[in-house]
Amino acid sequence: MSETSLDRDLLAFVRAAKDRQEIQDCLLRYTRGVDRFDRDLMLSAYHPDAVDQHGVAEGDAATFVDWAIGYHRQHQLRHQHIVTNHTVELDGDVAHGETYYIFWGENREGPPSLCFGRYVDRFERREGRWGIAHRVCVNEKVGTFNDVALPADWAHALSSTGPCRRDRDDISYARPLVDGHAAAG
Repeated sequence: MSETSLDRDLLAFVRAAKDRQEIQDCLLRYTRGVDRFDRDLMLSAYHPDAVDQHGVAEGDAATFVDWAIGYHRQHQLRHQHIVTNHTVELDGDVAHGETYYIFWGENREGPPSLCFGRYVDRFERREGRWGIAHRVCVNEKVGTFNDVALPADWAHALSSTGPCRRDRDDISYARPLVDGHAAAG
């Protein structure tokens, strides 16, 4: 193998790795955006003309984002969208992805929700930015579970780094992070 072909192979690998990372970052903007009620961040995962089919809500990206944030605000005290296994097939400026998700929500009424499923996405790179062009949320299991209380000393210790905030005042936005809080000034 010549150095020239190695350079081409390495360049192709680096390009694909960069594309995969940018798509992963897109997925994480979505989950962080919905969990922090950060509409702009959530929308940044989509192209403006994107379609989202979640079953319970379907439509263009902005309509879906507004529905999702409104639903979680109205029905849950806290919630998390967690993405796990992820595969993506790159084809130039188009990519097809399948990403497993877990959703947990502490409902305002009734037991907590626990859902499992997959996001099946068509991503497109437009003007150098990867975004969701079409999403189908495949809900594999949707249900509730009984929340078993921890002993009081554990519950207190585990909650000492909170509380969870669903806005830009959440600790995850603190810069720089110092002793659990943003530095003054």
